[in-house]
Amino acid sequence: MKIGILGATGAVGQQMIQCLIEQDIKVDELRLMASRRSVGKEIEFKGETLKVIEATENSFEGLDVILGAAGGKSSKHFAPFIKKAGAILIDNSSAFRLDKDVPLVIPEINGEDAKKHNGIIANPNCSTIIAFMALYGINKKSKLTKMIVSTYQAVSGAGIEGITELDNQIEALLNGKEIENSIFAHQIAYNCIPAIGTFLADGYTDEEMKMQNEGRKIMHLPNLNVTCTCVRVPIIRSHSISISFATERLLTIEEVREAISSSKGVKLMDDGINNVYPMPISTSDNDIIEVGRIREDKVIGGYSLFCSGDQIRKGAASNTVAIIKCL
Repeated sequence: MKIGILGATGAVGQQMIQCLIEQDIKVDELRLMASRRSVGKEIEFKGETLKVIEATENSFEGLDVILGAAGGKSSKHFAPFIKKAGAILIDNSSAFRLDKDVPLVIPEINGEDAKKHNGIIANPNCSTIIAFMALYGINKKSKLTKMIVSTYQAVSGAGIEGITELDNQIEALLNGKEIENSIFAHQIAYNCIPAIGTFLADGYTDEEMKMQNEGRKIMHLPNLNVTCTCVRVPIIRSHSISISFATERLLTIEEVREAISSSKGVKLMDDGINNVYPMPISTSDNDIIEVGRIREDKVIGGYSLFCSGDQIRKGAASNTVAIIKCL
């Protein structure tokens, strides 16, 4: 298979390269594409040194699959040229996620949807992937009806620049210097910012609405109701999510735990007595979603849990690469 990566020099693009190796994808050619300023950069792949080329309208000829890691504006611009070249775009941006003609895919949940593509397949939002990986086994036992969600999102969700800003602010505080912020609206060092994305007319942000809108599409649950609050926290890597949820049929805690423990790609971490529960530090740099703190939620009439997952890997790069196998 001949594969191209659009945005190969960014954090997600570089992780995609590693995931191609880890998932044993047969690659006959790997074409690394980025903006003009990255042209000529050398990247190792399976013992071979590859040079990054500039992404242009003519960069996709002869390729079978393009992995998009360059952002929505770039994906929208290049998508027609990718389709014209006869390749399939598997895109990590938000550009096509809610397009009715574009499958939105988490392989463990709705991998068959990928085969219904018209040249484009979308990768969901990172928090959406982590949350529904935790819940999909439960949904098999009884359909989800409503969710109350709070996300605690790492600074790397804003790119390498987010990590740099946190590091610089911590260093400034330790040395009595003035705090500077440009990536985040407020100081992120030793702070939490309860707003991610653009505010909408109803007071929610577009990031918060992704949990409901994307979740409905992935799970084939058009009536699923979700209220979500997204919070940026001073963690380098891995998002965490608190979820209270209800299902059509009341389940036992034992059924909920069994559904989670038997779900592919998920690890049950639920022994509070021995301090065993999901954390960002234990999910960083792997593809497993940890789920724990499982208990009855008598207010919502269902259950509560806490989950953590690496948003660069399972929340982005590795999920995108895994979609190739669905085809």
